[in-house]
Amino acid sequence: MSVRNQRPARESGATYRSSTYTGLLPWQVGERRFPPTGLGRRGLNPDDVYAFLDRVAIDMAAVYATLAESRLETVRIKNALRRWQTDQARARNERDNTR
Repeated sequence: MSVRNQRPARESGATYRSSTYTGLLPWQVGERRFPPTGLGRRGLNPDDVYAFLDRVAIDMAAVYATLAESRLETVRIKNALRRWQTDQARARNERDNTR
């Protein structure tokens, strides 16, 4: 499988979707082409376009939700690191003061 077709592994706690659903990849959006409408009409079939836009919107919402979770986790880790660093500095100062 090429890198282009690889999908990230699903984590537990992810939004529920059918196991047959596959999210869109950026290249799929870029290469998507819609069939022309039938005779007597100009442009694209609106139903095809709206279905595709709905799918893009769902995938984008999932990406933004995952990004928000990631940012919260980053804040949590940074805060934990700051607490740990503060504790280490206090312990070092106490050791230095007892000498």
